[in-house]
Amino acid sequence: MAEMTMVEAIRDAMDIKMGQDKDVVVFGEDVGYFGGVFRCTAGLQEKYGTNRVFDCPINESGIVGVGIGMAAYGLRPCVEVQFADYIYPAYDQIVSEAARLRYRSAGDFTAPITIRTPCGGGIFGGQTHSQSPEALFTHVAGLKTVIPSNPYDAKGLLISAIEDDDPVIFFEPKRLYNGPFDGHHERPSQSWAGHAWGEVPQGHYTVPIGKAAVRREGQDVTILAYGTMVYVAEAAVNETGIDAEIIDLRSLLPLDIETIETSVNKTGRCMIVHEATLTSGFGAELAAQVQERCFYHLEVPIERVTGWDTPYPHAQEWDYFPGPKRVGKALVAMMEEI
Repeated sequence: MAEMTMVEAIRDAMDIKMGQDKDVVVFGEDVGYFGGVFRCTAGLQEKYGTNRVFDCPINESGIVGVGIGMAAYGLRPCVEVQFADYIYPAYDQIVSEAARLRYRSAGDFTAPITIRTPCGGGIFGGQTHSQSPEALFTHVAGLKTVIPSNPYDAKGLLISAIEDDDPVIFFEPKRLYNGPFDGHHERPSQSWAGHAWGEVPQGHYTVPIGKAAVRREGQDVTILAYGTMVYVAEAAVNETGIDAEIIDLRSLLPLDIETIETSVNKTGRCMIVHEATLTSGFGAELAAQVQERCFYHLEVPIERVTGWDTPYPHAQEWDYFPGPKRVGKALVAMMEEI
């Protein structure tokens, strides 16, 4: 085992797959010589050459479009969209081409492309560098959507994504790159050093796409979270003393609904926490599925704690960010309902 940041774990996953499979290629904006704006690809071009790790123009539809063409011809591209906020120009390529290729060709062609992109706020990125658009991709049949919360999962899930024969959208919560974040922005930053989830096996291993993890067992309420919100939920639970079960979804599509159902049927309460906006956020789909499957076990209505229905503000970032105070207040209110 080795201690790694999420940046190092993601880089290690790409390094391992490029070493194993010459068909794996990495490209995007500034990923080659510079090593990526967050340094996730640092050193890969020097090791594997400019034919396998290379820079692209600022053209996300072109980056993803080229990747889909490569994938159709048998390569396994792992491309980077520099920020999730910039993925929209590539949306048509992702939805109309990558997600449909297996279906429209009756299985003759597949699109084994992985699209990595940093998401979420907490770094004063403002409205154009802080978005969480994951719900837009869970709506699309043919895509898989993954969001790790720690270095161990990031490496194992990214290896699984690169090996997958279908397109995977791999969101990376940028606030977690160098350490866990519990939402207390006024406190010093934490490091992955010494953290249990910062211990990463060396060499090849996988974390299965479509399997959630129970991060904390509890009896009073089930909290469904992913990415940075896993740590915010932990902080809220510790500060309120409520015995909550915290489930880290890890994969939004496919969704591990069985683990969710088992937990909610046990606790009788369900809270959903995510950083994206409330309306039509992924929490709405979670709430619908929990309601359908767990109706007779629910003691109170399902609660959602999310970002607000506004562009992500710069000056009021911490009023937008669903921090432990807001999550904790909702937890207490939920427990007081009969």
